[in-house]
Amino acid sequence: MVNKEVLKEIAANVQIFSDVEQKERFLFVVGALVSRLISLKKAAEIMGLEVEALLQILESMDIEFSYLSSEDIAIERSW
Repeated sequence: MVNKEVLKEIAANVQIFSDVEQKERFLFVVGALVSRLISLKKAAEIMGLEVEALLQILESMDIEFSYLSSEDIAIERSW
């Protein structure tokens, strides 16, 4: 199991938020979004942000997020 101190150190490096708990929550939300476990709306709710604000943060960090399935993304990129 990963040491909690290691996780806190990783979270501390997230530049967007000042509060370590909010940084940890953001990392969790990004993982859940990328894994398609939660919707963008739910992610924004968990973060206490508007959907557009969360999208702007994701974009500013070069985190790709798409509503499309993997197959849809492949088709769109081949156009």
